[in-house]
Parts: sequence; C-alpha cells; structure tokens
Amino acid sequence: MQHEAREILNEDASAVLTDRKEIAPSNRSKSVHRGSGTTLIYLIVPAIFLLVTFLGGLRLGAVDNAFIFLKPQLICLVLAALTLVLFVRSGLIVIGSWFGEHRTVLDNAASAAVLSTLFTGSVQLFNSLLPEAGLPFWVVGFCFFWTIWNNLFADFDPRKLIKSLVALFGLAFAVKYLLFANLTAAPSTGWLQSIIANPGQELITWLLDLPRYAAGTGYIQFFTLGLYLLGLLLIPRTISTDRIVITEKSANARA
Repeated sequence: MQHEAREILNEDASAVLTDRKEIAPSNRSKSVHRGSGTTLIYLIVPAIFLLVTFLGGLRLGAVDNAFIFLKPQLICLVLAALTLVLFVRSGLIVIGSWFGEHRTVLDNAASAAVLSTLFTGSVQLFNSLLPEAGLPFWVVGFCFFWTIWNNLFADFDPRKLIKSLVALFGLAFAVKYLLFANLTAAPSTGWLQSIIANPGQELITWLLDLPRYAAGTGYIQFFTLGLYLLGLLLIPRTISTDRIVITEKSANARA
C-alpha cells in the first residue's frame, strides 16, 4: 500500500511540474508591442498630408517665379468633407476601429489628428486642381461635386475607390495644367505686343479669366498629387492597438 501511494504521489507531482512548464514560459514570454505600423500611422502618413497641405496652395509667379499662396475656396472644404465621407462609406477607413471605448484617450486623439491632416490635405488638393476663377472654376467644381456625390451612393471597395480617384484627379490635373495652361498667353513686355503676338490666347485668357503662372507650378502640383495618392495607399483601413507577440525562446530553452 505504501509503495502504491508513493507512485500516485510521484505521478501527481510530475503532472503539476509539467503543467507549470507549459504555462509559465508563455506568461513570461508574452509581451505587448506597438509594431512599426504605429510609426507609419501616426508619423509618416500625417507628415505626407501636411506636406500636401503646404504645397496645394503654392503657385509660382509668371514673371519672377515668386511664391504665391492661395487660400482655398469654400467649395474645396465641401468637396473635402464629402471625400472623407466617401472614404468611410467605401470602407477605406473603418471608423469604428479608429475611435472607440476600447482605445485610450491618447489613441483617439492621435487618430483624430491623422484624420485632420487627411481633411486639410484633401482641401488643398482640390485647391490645387480647381481653376482659380472664371467659368473654368465653376465647370470643374461642378464636375467634382457631381462625381463625388454620385460615388457616395455607389458600391465601392477601397481598391476600386482609389482607382476611381486616380482617374478623377489625373483628369483634373491634365485639364488645368496641360489644357488651360497652354490656352493662357505667356506674359510679355506690353499688352499691345501680347495682342499682336498671340491674339487668340489673349482673347481666351480674357474671356475665361485664367491666371498666369510659371511652368514650375505644374511640376509642384504634380508632386503634390503624387504625395496625396501615396498617403491614401499608406493609410490603414483599421488600427489595432493590442498587438500581442508571444515568443517561444524561454520554452525552447527549457526544452
């Protein structure tokens, strides 16, 4: 009887030790990491949209290449707000994972800062692509509004939405900086000489009220458009704050 009791006690002790070996290493090796995605979301993406915000209103003077900063029109704010609604509607941004009670106050504030830079970048992008005044401003502005409004009621996934925006913004850039820029007469020494040299361009410039900028403006705004699209590609659909990484180093060392 004593021998059988000792065997039972030994078996129970070995079972307890085995359970401890299986449980303890996992508890010691469990660690919480905010992977490299946090740097991408809260530093790189806002920096891109802030740069778009700065460059979107920048123009170069036609005579001396002086820096000219244009404030956005009210329609740019309306179009940017509709664009953010479109991002949420299509699932490009899952707002429930960006904000909520499951996130800390600091995380919610950081997410709000990212969306704020996205909004300001969108405002200045429309400021970049819309003609500054005259009939072209109203025509292009109406086309933007009509396209975005219709897209709000269409079925989009994030990939199709980005492709649609690339086509829309690319066409607007070509119209403003390739078509309208070539219609605008280059400044010369006097108005009489301009009329004699390019009467057609002077007439179109006067009728459409097209401003004159240096050729470098198109290069700057092309870079701005590329940065904005890059920011859209980098922005995550969801943000996860609980990144649990379990390592097996201690378990392997014991084994």
